[in-house]
This record gives sequence, structure tokens and C-alpha cells, in this order.
Amino acid sequence: MNRVSVVSSNVAEVGYDPETKTLEVAFVKGGVYQYAGVPASIYNELLVAPSVGRYFYVNVKKAGYPVRKVAS
Repeated sequence: MNRVSVVSSNVAEVGYDPETKTLEVAFVKGGVYQYAGVPASIYNELLVAPSVGRYFYVNVKKAGYPVRKVAS
């Protein structure tokens, strides 16, 4: 999955597959995770959020989307 760099102290890159509604997040300190069933609107808002890390935490992580680690 192609990812784009974001300005964040926690999140390095994000990518999205609209066909599977999968959000992929690479973290600054390592680890790449995929979140399933994420609407495209969440991805689009994440890209322009004033705080990418905070938006991710509230709208993806705390929202409880199924997650799996795909790389260290």
C-alpha cells in the first residue's frame, strides 16, 4: 500500500485502500499497523488534521477498528 508522509511527532506515514477500507499507519518509533473498516472520510480528515496524532488516537484507535501489525 502506498503511504504519504505526515507532520506528526508520533505518526510517520499513512496510507489508505478504498476498496478494502483499510487504513495503514507507520509510526515514528517503529511499527506498521492496518486498521480495517475505516471510512474514507476518516482518512481524508486525518491528512488535514491540525494534530495527526491526536486525530488518529481519538477517531481510529479509540474508535475500536480491528487492527493488525504488519511490520516492526
